[in-house]
Amino acid sequence: MKSLLESGVHFGHQVKRWDPRMKKYIFAERNGIHIIDLQKTIQAIKDAYEAVRRNVASGKTVLFVGTKKQAQQTIQKEAERCGMFYVNNRWLGGMLTNFVTIKKSLLRLKKLEKMEIDGTFENLTKKEIASLGKERTKLQKNLGGIKEMKDPPGILFVIDTRKEAIAVAEAQRMGIPIVAVVDTNCNPEGIDYPVPGNDDAIRAITLFTQIVANAVVEADNEVGLKIIETLGDEDENMEGVMTDVSVKEEDREIDIESYSSETAAPENKTAEADTEEDEQLPVDVDKVYEE
Repeated sequence: MKSLLESGVHFGHQVKRWDPRMKKYIFAERNGIHIIDLQKTIQAIKDAYEAVRRNVASGKTVLFVGTKKQAQQTIQKEAERCGMFYVNNRWLGGMLTNFVTIKKSLLRLKKLEKMEIDGTFENLTKKEIASLGKERTKLQKNLGGIKEMKDPPGILFVIDTRKEAIAVAEAQRMGIPIVAVVDTNCNPEGIDYPVPGNDDAIRAITLFTQIVANAVVEADNEVGLKIIETLGDEDENMEGVMTDVSVKEEDREIDIESYSSETAAPENKTAEADTEEDEQLPVDVDKVYEE
């Protein structure tokens, strides 16, 4: 509650700019501005946090969306921190519903980056290099945050559903769950996990984005612990199996005294046998050996 108050999450828009469908989330009116009920905001944050954590734990991804100036830097920073995808410059129409075409643009971006590295640009004219450079910059600006995204995301996190109306509509059409920060001028209907709060203040946006990113990090840690536990169980089941690190029979320590007594006997027997053989050998009496 203290963090929400310090970040100004409770400040809504002017009364004349409100959306009546947000009435249940509004606590009061002060100086012509709606005040958001932070008790409901806290509960909504908990539900959204759990939804994101479950989604990531099941192996799916999160797409952070926030193209307004106040959100661009935070969206990129937090998405990169938790290793997820983001759109912070412009939402291209069909980014979800026509993902096949978007994939072609992503491949083109990767190809241009490869051309710049492998020396292809050295064989081109300055005009061609400048043209390809502009194309790469444009693609990087709009698609850089989803460059490694191979499939549509499992859940969408949106700042300001009014500005990102196209993204919200595409996610709804694709059946992708939406976690969104909704201000008093937004429509919360159709949003799976609406979080009532200020979507204009940088501190409020940063707080919400950090919470979602923390949910992703926690889910990744849980997955990592499960993998470690699974490996531990496998080690227990592999006790009777010989591996490179197992102690083989020839590698075991040997008692030198017992080993010498065991090996001495066969040597003596061999010497005695040689003596008996020498005695039984025929002697040539016709030969005289002189010193």
